[in-house]
Amino acid sequence: MKKRLITAGTAVFWILVWQAAAMFVGKSLLLASPVEVAQRLITLIPDGQFIASVLFSTGKIMLGFLSGTVIGLVFAVLAGRFVFFEKLFSPLITAVKAVPVASFTILALIWISSADLSVLITLLISVPVVYSNVFEGIRSFDPKLTVMADIFHIPPFKRFVGIYLSQIMPYFRSAVRLAVGLCWKSGVAAEVIGTPKGSIGEKLYNSKVYLETADLFAWTFIIIILSLITEKLLLLVIDLAVKRIEKL
Repeated sequence: MKKRLITAGTAVFWILVWQAAAMFVGKSLLLASPVEVAQRLITLIPDGQFIASVLFSTGKIMLGFLSGTVIGLVFAVLAGRFVFFEKLFSPLITAVKAVPVASFTILALIWISSADLSVLITLLISVPVVYSNVFEGIRSFDPKLTVMADIFHIPPFKRFVGIYLSQIMPYFRSAVRLAVGLCWKSGVAAEVIGTPKGSIGEKLYNSKVYLETADLFAWTFIIIILSLITEKLLLLVIDLAVKRIEKL
């Protein structure tokens, strides 16, 4: 209860700061007030195009994230097991980390349609995050635990759950938490550049073109909420899946 009150109080404080800044600027074109943004949200949400845009962007970004997560996991397991794959993947992961999202986006537009652009970009963003975290978890294994499992003849499945899974999960959860936020930022940024029809990125781009600052803030707020919701849901699914596996 106390934690919720602190969170609510913090949110109210920054909203008041935002309102004060908007009043000081005095021009909604430069900085829309919280009231104006709230009014715009009330107008946007009942609109049928709002739901379509949210579903379109969420589906594309989550598809890219999940694909990148699977690839990152496979790469990390191979690299953790074989030094050859660690050396093979290292330059690729380093390059993907270093290249700006804008460069990937512009190059990707040559290969694929703008409708699928956010899928590829979020995939490229999530792979190195998942790979680096899970690989670090694999490298942190205590070999003594494996020796102990051999001595007590622990079955392979229980060994996997009790030793490997329990040590990897904290790293994997951290990877998911970080990657989801990055995927939303990079995915929407890619949509702003490619402007696929019916996407959140297109709405942001139109807000800039028509100088609709309240719309820009409203859609940004929606992106933040979607990022938080998807992060919480994914972590919940992971935790439930682990508990289910542990009961087997």
